[in-house]
Amino acid sequence: MADYKEVLSTVEDGILIISINRPKALNALNKGVFDDLIQLFTKDIKPADYKGVIITGVGEKAFAAGADIKEFLGLDKDKAQAQSKRGQDIFAIIETFSIPVIAAVNGFALGGGCELAMACHMRIAHKSSRFGQPEVNLGILPGYGGTQRLIQLIGKGKAMELLLTADMLKGEEAYMLGLVNHIVEPQELISKSKEIINKIAQKAPLAIAETISVVDDYFNETKDGYQSEVEAFGRLAETDDFVEGATAFIEKRKAVWKRS
Repeated sequence: MADYKEVLSTVEDGILIISINRPKALNALNKGVFDDLIQLFTKDIKPADYKGVIITGVGEKAFAAGADIKEFLGLDKDKAQAQSKRGQDIFAIIETFSIPVIAAVNGFALGGGCELAMACHMRIAHKSSRFGQPEVNLGILPGYGGTQRLIQLIGKGKAMELLLTADMLKGEEAYMLGLVNHIVEPQELISKSKEIINKIAQKAPLAIAETISVVDDYFNETKDGYQSEVEAFGRLAETDDFVEGATAFIEKRKAVWKRS
């Protein structure tokens, strides 16, 4: 893979781990982080090469404690809108990626960091993790999809409260609201994320990719999710994966999937 400006990348057991590497800035998302994420998710990560992706932050304090506000000062309307659109586009690529992407939230996930975590397919956190969208404290609002994804994950009423008060959620509160999938001990964040990805990797890869796509279509106003499901069902019925899966089920054996 390429050399990155602000993230570290390692591969463990066929799983790519991306670590935001700005601990002195609490891993705040700046242009360099976004450049690296674009490079990774549009060019360097070939889904067939990995079981899944884990995104986390370097250090014990923060996953990503917001965007780098210094980069926002002096923006006019057009530049601010372009900044927001770029962030939305990057996070949409992560959200629709064809292999599982899990956020291992090792501390603060605030502002843009919370938006990044919500763009991942799942979130694993610990009790001391903190989630929030504090943008109204700065006279702005979430610009990378936070106003939309927070509603999708926890419902309009609670999302509205958090967006308007800028209150933070503790890890266990986030879990109870459905924002977080699992709460584990800090040292278990990566291992739990790997456990889930390894379980998914035992399933049919084409079906996994299609399922991610169809679920995302539920939230896409240009798509009919039910029709997407019908079409995906038809495509999968013609695949070798389906033949192998159905045959293995009938023969009472473990399916052997082809990954290409």
